[in-house]
Amino acid sequence: MANFSKSTVPQFSVDVYQNEFLPEGGRDVSAIVTVTSTGGGTSGRHPLAPMGGGAAGVVIMVDCSGSMDYPATKMRGAREATAAAVDTLRDGTAFAVVAGTHVAKEVYPGNGRLAVADARTRAEAKESLRRLSAGGGTAIGTWLRLADRLLSSADLTIRHGILLTDGRNEHETPEELRAALDACAGRFTCDARGVGTDWEVKEVTGIASALLGTADIVADPSALADDFTSMMGNAMGKGVADVALRLWTPVGVEISFVKQVAPTVEDLTGRRTEAGPRAGDYPTGSWGDESRDYHVSVRVPQAAVGQEMLAARVSLIAPDPLGGDPRPLSQGLVRAVWTDDLAMSTSINPQVAHYTGQAELADVIQQGLDARKSGDHDGATAKLGRAVQLAAASGNADTAKLLSKVVDVVDAATGTVRLKAKVAEADEMTLETRSTKTVRVKR
Repeated sequence: MANFSKSTVPQFSVDVYQNEFLPEGGRDVSAIVTVTSTGGGTSGRHPLAPMGGGAAGVVIMVDCSGSMDYPATKMRGAREATAAAVDTLRDGTAFAVVAGTHVAKEVYPGNGRLAVADARTRAEAKESLRRLSAGGGTAIGTWLRLADRLLSSADLTIRHGILLTDGRNEHETPEELRAALDACAGRFTCDARGVGTDWEVKEVTGIASALLGTADIVADPSALADDFTSMMGNAMGKGVADVALRLWTPVGVEISFVKQVAPTVEDLTGRRTEAGPRAGDYPTGSWGDESRDYHVSVRVPQAAVGQEMLAARVSLIAPDPLGGDPRPLSQGLVRAVWTDDLAMSTSINPQVAHYTGQAELADVIQQGLDARKSGDHDGATAKLGRAVQLAAASGNADTAKLLSKVVDVVDAATGTVRLKAKVAEADEMTLETRSTKTVRVKR
């Protein structure tokens, strides 16, 4: 592990869990890579200096479309939540508030600038929230592009957005939103929240996925303030941005996939950027004091019993604050060893087995809900039954509880369920939004 000063950069560690043994002719190697960062958040009330010495910046994007007045508690809840988030800003953090409709407008501080958080600017920002009123349409891509312009107007180390919407993105095409997400990807991270039940789950989760943030539902507007406080507190805990998982493979090794599997499932395979001969970087966003798990699967050349090879080298890479080559933070090795011992070669590593099940759980929940919406009751029953079985087997109690609001569980162990005749829209949306949340394997 690289030796950096704890006062200037988080300490990263990489642990690899795998069964490296393959039968003769075996080619598929899987490993769970656990990345842990410590010292990257705050120590008491005193922030640790982020990498590069730069500041953090946050833009809060508040939906002010006409539907936010129906009921009026949504707009009121949004104002209160934004005020709570502003109160959570650490002194010295750059910030702005944006009102989003079919266009994006700066609410505070204005003129294409970011304010610097202190007692005065926090008070001014909260006073400016009185001007937030509902009216107009929804074009989320314009909100994101304005946030990007604001965050790029200052020399920042951590760039983050918080986005709240209550409706569907009806005033721009899916292609326009996709183009905005592509333009913003890698420039800032963004947490997205849907309030009420009139928004589109795949839009909100797609925003968070593209910008490496979190997504969730806040069905009751009165809960927005607590949620925004938690989101902003998490953003304030980030100490290093733009960390990449670098995967180097020897000649002849093919990469099957790279996925984040905890705390949520996120397929990173298609986000690879080349980083030299046989090496590629997969984005992970910003880090504070936290731990995440990644599933790496590669296909190695065939080999005879007794041979062994390095299947992959996994490194954590962060930008050099002085503009030089990215610096390595830590690394781990994935190995392949061929054996004729059947017990060794057929044993499944517990971490790999657990997260394979968690990824399947996320998939079958989505497939089951899609089948339910299309009227395929048999398909929905089968998929959601399998989800109940996987949730029970892995100890994912939160997901099991959400599933029980959509199906009646007859036997969790076998996945025997019946679809409920009536399901509250908020319950179905909550299950869909949180379907990718996983539980850590017990070691």
